[in-house]
Amino acid sequence: MTGTDVPEDPRDNAPQYVLPLVVRIEKTAPPPRTDALQTAARAVLVLLADERATEPDGPWAQAVRDWQDARIRKVVRRARGAEWRKASALPGITVHGEAAEVRVFPPVPLDGWPKELVKLQVSGTELADADPVAAPDAHRPVLWLNPALEMSAGKAMAQAGHGAQLAWWALDDAARAAWRADGFALSVRTADPARWAELMTSGLPVVHDAGFTEIAPGPTVAVEGGERFCPLPRLRRP
Repeated sequence: MTGTDVPEDPRDNAPQYVLPLVVRIEKTAPPPRTDALQTAARAVLVLLADERATEPDGPWAQAVRDWQDARIRKVVRRARGAEWRKASALPGITVHGEAAEVRVFPPVPLDGWPKELVKLQVSGTELADADPVAAPDAHRPVLWLNPALEMSAGKAMAQAGHGAQLAWWALDDAARAAWRADGFALSVRTADPARWAELMTSGLPVVHDAGFTEIAPGPTVAVEGGERFCPLPRLRRP
């Protein structure tokens, strides 16, 4: 092996799957950006905790295992009107935020999207927060976004979902059950540059994007635990 060779990752030789998420964006009432990001993260957790995915003979269990054995991919598409109704008729789970609605579906092969979803657009998920975003709840985990990155809402929703999944993997069964009973409440916020620098040396779980779309490879989300739920390490200063 030469100095420029990259070790082969066994995940690349496994069948590749993707977790589809669809956000409802009606022309007249798009959801606030932060609400959409938080709802997407919660949707990933709801699917991971669902008995159809966790029970050995559950109808989604094998697809979830195959997906987690390969590269973890999530793709967020948008829908409205009839498109949303068709997507909602497929097996999946709709998760509600304050105003946002996100439907998550069991993983599918990269080239095996249902026809009702493959036609949906990835672009056009530009969302904004009309009001100032409140400080995160210290009792619950926070997914901190890298302040140096400019991401569409769809890309940021996928990254928030990755962060939520890292948190899920780090918890034991009791902590997972407590967080689930709390509705998987969490916050998604953009860190300021000084906080981000601290997060990168804190030992907290960090999402590293492969750089296939929108952004270069690198860290995107740091995951901080809450005081009562998701007992991961914390960085918060008083």
